[in-house]
Amino acid sequence: MTKTVPAPKAGILDIAPYVGGKSKIEGVAEPIKLSSNENALGCSALAIEAYEKAREKLFRYPDGHAAPLRAAVAEYHGLEPERLVFGNGSDEVFALLNQVYLEAGDNIVTGEHGFLAYRISALACQAEVKLAEEPDQRISIDKLLELVDDRTKIVYISNPANPTGTWNTPEEIADLRARLDPSILLCIDEAYAEFVDEPTWETAFPMARGLNNMVVTRTFSKIHGLAGLRIGFGYCPVEVIAAIDRIRLPFNANLPAQYAAVAALQDKVHIEASRQQVLNWQPRMRQAIAGLGFDIRKGTGNFVLVYFRDAEEAARANEFLMTQGLIVRHVANYGLPQCLRITIGKDEENQAVIEALGKFAAQRQ
Repeated sequence: MTKTVPAPKAGILDIAPYVGGKSKIEGVAEPIKLSSNENALGCSALAIEAYEKAREKLFRYPDGHAAPLRAAVAEYHGLEPERLVFGNGSDEVFALLNQVYLEAGDNIVTGEHGFLAYRISALACQAEVKLAEEPDQRISIDKLLELVDDRTKIVYISNPANPTGTWNTPEEIADLRARLDPSILLCIDEAYAEFVDEPTWETAFPMARGLNNMVVTRTFSKIHGLAGLRIGFGYCPVEVIAAIDRIRLPFNANLPAQYAAVAALQDKVHIEASRQQVLNWQPRMRQAIAGLGFDIRKGTGNFVLVYFRDAEEAARANEFLMTQGLIVRHVANYGLPQCLRITIGKDEENQAVIEALGKFAAQRQ
């Protein structure tokens, strides 16, 4: 039979595309958008200034190895510059890892509520995605290891996790690493690291330094407020970098993003203000929302996760909040249909959420 259109390779059309948080409400000119865990304070004025300067060089290709940004990140985090790889957001780093290490029949293992980007690019490589049960919505090292087999190539952990806000201790990460075969890559996604204020959490950078099968990723989208410029990085063994560089597009980190990211690292005042906005408001939001009768659990990150009675009530709450001009995230696609994730916003935005949920609570049966 003659085919009338080119056919994608097997499995591509079976992949559910990533759907980001909503940004519009019909009939509302300027809704309050708290659906995408964006920085409530925006980005640094220094980053904006650097972005403006970059326009003078837009006719030039960016530095393919992001040398100035590489040096800035290495100094800021105390890392070896040769072990850094940059991407169009940390999402691209995950995609590159999957492209390098996965082929048909291989698999990745991650938590059942883990970030969807790990799965999408793995499936595009015709690999299997194994989702480990998360008791109490928290990664269980034992549950992860139960799914690891001789075709497992990468294990992904979000630490802290989105959308649950839970985290794993350094002892748990070390235990997982020790029990994994050294041929399996362990990737720790620390997108929300800067918002953590928990004594039992530590960055995995020091642990990864001495290992040849561990990657730690970070993003400029959250604490630095550069989500629109798409810039992230991975701290990797040099052997992993060498493999990635064979397929990484030569100019994947664009020039304005590199300029702005370097400047963002220099603005300690903005970084601390962004962190304090979350640390001040997150416990207040949890207490206020719990006081309205909703189930809300301790978590970290720049958001709160609200549990409703069931998926139907969560959907009704989501629709009600939109009638109040508020956009939050219904996280059914993360396996939590009974939950709404709400980004910590500006003071007045957070107060608006509390007031709207109060109205919704008043009409509950």
